Amino acid sequence: MKKSNILYLFLAMVYTAVAQEPKQKTIFNLNEAVAYAKVHNRNIQNASASIQAAEEQKWEAISIGLPQLNGQIDYNTNIKTPFETSGGDNELLNFMFPKHGLTPTITVSQLIFDGSYIVGLQASKVFLDISKNTKEKTDNEIEQIVVNAYMTTLLTNESILISEKNIKNVEGNLREATAVFENGLGEEESVEQLQLTLATLENTIRNYRVLADVSNGYVKLLLGIDTEITIILNDDLENLIHEYITLESNYNQNSIFNNVDYKIAVNDSESQKLFYKLEKAKYLPSISAYLNTNWVANNDSFSEIFQSEQDWMGTVSAGVTLKIPIFTSFNIRSQKRRAKINWEISENSLKDTEQQLKLDLKKVKSEYTLATQTYENRKQNLALAEKIERKNSIKFKEGMTTSIELRSVQVQLYTSQQEYIESIIDVINKKVELKNLLNIK
Repeated sequence: MKKSNILYLFLAMVYTAVAQEPKQKTIFNLNEAVAYAKVHNRNIQNASASIQAAEEQKWEAISIGLPQLNGQIDYNTNIKTPFETSGGDNELLNFMFPKHGLTPTITVSQLIFDGSYIVGLQASKVFLDISKNTKEKTDNEIEQIVVNAYMTTLLTNESILISEKNIKNVEGNLREATAVFENGLGEEESVEQLQLTLATLENTIRNYRVLADVSNGYVKLLLGIDTEITIILNDDLENLIHEYITLESNYNQNSIFNNVDYKIAVNDSESQKLFYKLEKAKYLPSISAYLNTNWVANNDSFSEIFQSEQDWMGTVSAGVTLKIPIFTSFNIRSQKRRAKINWEISENSLKDTEQQLKLDLKKVKSEYTLATQTYENRKQNLALAEKIERKNSIKFKEGMTTSIELRSVQVQLYTSQQEYIESIIDVINKKVELKNLLNIK
């Protein structure tokens, strides 16, 4: 009875542990997918790790100017001495040439002034900003890729649904055409034309299904989810299309100074300026202070050094060190000039980046406007193509048009459907590109 109770208790504990274990998220709308990727995508995780490394590097730079405490233990043994000494025969010689010597030392040092240290502190902040801006750029890039992959998957699934509907319609036409032909009231070519259309649609839907599987797998890769796990992308396509064909008022801003590439270019210019200041600082003296204490023990026997009777001689010293660069064969001068040239180059690059981003902004805005206009046009074309196809299907059933004419109309419909899907993808890509260009969250 006791064993049975223990077993039930064990099973209950296991069940509770499993129930409390967090389940991996598998159902995503678009915003959830982007948010999940910004946490679990491995490229973003690496970028976050780089920020942590930069934080540690900043503290490394700060710690150089803080007090340093170092310990040292020196041990030496005289394997051969110039005189044979033993015991108390000659205390002076025993002191000068002991068999064993142990010298522990503790040193406290403090940097008082160093121009390079001051510049290094400024540089550590710039390097941290570079890491943060790189992380922000990675976030934007991953968001753009996730949105594209997510929408591609939804649109591919939509294409599958459209193709299934087309196949169903063609199969209905084919059944009617076959029945008419078998009754001797139609031509075999009508049946063959419809068979050709059906075969093309079946091949198309197979390609879409493969593409849907690949796109879904790519979304999982971007989200950092194992490819064996099934995920569901459940956002409403119509709502997303409406969202992406709407241009928010802040998208009309012409400022590109919040653009990540611009901020990285500013970081580069600032870092090159600091390198120049660093080379100039090498002309300045550096001052440091130290406090040193050591204790010396000598003995002919190593084990007796650690006995309480051992005599130790202690010293304490303090000092200041002043280093002054006097002549370096113009090495510092050349380094300073080279750093200044690199700074001027980075300033020119910053100006070029600013001008290029302004051109890109103007270009992407125009492309986005054109993409939305194309979307509206192809949406109308699709509605017309569907209307024409319905009319011709009715005419075909009534024997008022040929299968060749019907096939031509159907191909026109399928082309309009494909162009409509492509226009949606184009609008989405241009909207995300514009958003990232202005760095709008």
